[in-house]
Amino acid sequence: MRYFEAPEVYESRPGAGAALFVAGGIRGCEDWQARYCQMFEDTNLVLLNPRRRFDPQLGSWTDADRVKQVTWEFEHLRKADAISFWFSPETLNPISLFELGSWSSSTRPIFVGCHPEYKKRKTVEVQLKLVRPLVEVGDSLEKLAAQVRTALLGKP
Repeated sequence: MRYFEAPEVYESRPGAGAALFVAGGIRGCEDWQARYCQMFEDTNLVLLNPRRRFDPQLGSWTDADRVKQVTWEFEHLRKADAISFWFSPETLNPISLFELGSWSSSTRPIFVGCHPEYKKRKTVEVQLKLVRPLVEVGDSLEKLAAQVRTALLGKP
């Protein structure tokens, strides 16, 4: 596995594994990305993680910091071969919902998981059934990782 965390810039190279953008809550929720990314340590995938190590009090960020973060995410979503979305229960994850809406109408492979207690789970399931009926919504990070591994690596 190769790992890139914002603000580190990823550039694809020949022979590298598929690049997977790890979309989901960053603010107001546990660092689920750390556990999720570990599930791919034995693979050749390239993980693009927008959750940077920073002071969780985003109020200390300047507008310029926010522009850099959003720009990094915008650029790396487009560099990714596939996108994995996780919706944790602590927050509604509004930016992740926006990104899911944007990318669900593309042909890019997407993988989606919602914690069973995520408040908008049913809405996510219904919207995906209408737009991407083959996308199954997993209910744990382990199931989400298994979907990614099966689709991108041919084995769970």
